[in-house]
Amino acid sequence: MQSELAALEANHTWSLTPLPHGKKPIGCRWVYKIKRHSDGTIERYKARLVAKGYTQLEGIDYHDTFSPVAKMITVRCLLALATTRDWSLHQLDVNNAFLHGDLHEEIYMSPPPGLQRQGENLVCRLNKSLYGLKQASRQWFAKFSTAVQAAGYVQSKADYSLFTCRNGKSFTALLIYVDDILITGNDLKAISILKQFLHSRFRIKDLGDSKYFLGIEVSRSKRGISISQRKYTLEILKDGGILGAKPVNFPMEQNIKLSDTGELLRDPSQYRRLVGRLIYLTITRPDIMYSVHVLSRFMHAPRRPHMEAALRVLRYLKSAPGHGLFFSSQNDLSLRAFCDSNWAGCPMTRRSTTGYLVFLGSSLVSWRTKRLKIVSLSSAEAEYRAMTGTCCELSWLRSLLKDLRILHLKPALLHCDNKAALHIAANPVFHERTRHIEMDCYFIRDKIQDGLVVTKFVTSANQLADVFTKPLGKEPFSTMIRKLGVLDIHSPT
Repeated sequence: MQSELAALEANHTWSLTPLPHGKKPIGCRWVYKIKRHSDGTIERYKARLVAKGYTQLEGIDYHDTFSPVAKMITVRCLLALATTRDWSLHQLDVNNAFLHGDLHEEIYMSPPPGLQRQGENLVCRLNKSLYGLKQASRQWFAKFSTAVQAAGYVQSKADYSLFTCRNGKSFTALLIYVDDILITGNDLKAISILKQFLHSRFRIKDLGDSKYFLGIEVSRSKRGISISQRKYTLEILKDGGILGAKPVNFPMEQNIKLSDTGELLRDPSQYRRLVGRLIYLTITRPDIMYSVHVLSRFMHAPRRPHMEAALRVLRYLKSAPGHGLFFSSQNDLSLRAFCDSNWAGCPMTRRSTTGYLVFLGSSLVSWRTKRLKIVSLSSAEAEYRAMTGTCCELSWLRSLLKDLRILHLKPALLHCDNKAALHIAANPVFHERTRHIEMDCYFIRDKIQDGLVVTKFVTSANQLADVFTKPLGKEPFSTMIRKLGVLDIHSPT
């Protein structure tokens, strides 16, 4: 606590002043946390002063709150690129990141416990941002992005948290997620200069090669990079009391149809917390994406069958807690995608569930499971909407990869197992069966005509997106996740 107060005073975060008439100070409190390494050992004890931002008034104490954070797809693309090009990965951490943001509003705060001050009627007039304030993250990102761009870096339009610098053959990329920074590139001297610049402007801690980023364990070898959330998975299993349960080989029973029937849970907070943690686990576990998507539909009123299905997912995680994605160093960095739809798959609304996945070469970088907002009148329509959503993702990935100096001269390959949807996308003809489809779905036709996307038929047996649209049995599920590049580096060979 004393160290934190010393850092706040050295940063001139506040100035003690009498409270003006008509102003009301916001409160503050101390928050304590134990920071641990990926193996569970204690790294340090941490105390942080947090303002009670929930008492702020919009238009008086703050105006804008939104702050961009790096997309996990961008993180995976950066890792796939780094292992393919054999670039080093560096991780930095910003000490007291939010304290660097400048405040434009007039905010007063009650003095924190433990602060030595003269005069009982003095309050803290905040000069700089503080953790807990509504605008804290926005002000920090604004100051950081301004500083980095002044150093010659260009902000990506595809992901505003990505900054790149190209100087001849030298290329450096910087990705920031709140106060955690990833740096990679082909020029170690440029990376060293960037680190020195950031350290001169902010309090930076150099963590060396990236090994544990946002709870994601990064393991690197000559064959490639593997990412997993093993420690996080074991914590979920421990909190759920599943460490002694019998494991299962697939996360959801094949013929299960969850609906809004069954006994309501007395305490729904346990279910909501569990599903919320599983959602974050899907960053490196595409094998549980569909199951978590279905469970998240019942967060408002969870019932006993929903909790039993969630516990089955935990039993599946127990079978291989170290499962994660592998990004091979042998990669051509070409884009190819698979899309699929489970027509009228929702038993309550009869809406279709669509899913897609995108490979960057042999590395899986993007996937999604989504229930459509409207009822599709045919399976062809549902598949066509899935193709359109996948095409949008491919277009965004093209612009992101362009900022990372990966130019795709060849069109992206889109696999679909519905011939009717392929014909609708390829033929610019309107007839009775397509009159009801909204015009925005024909976005894919323009991309095909421009030569950016090429569609290809794939048999249902080889449709990798099946794992994102429906529950599969043991054998097809195991086959699918192997093809997705999901493996466990902790399992014995």
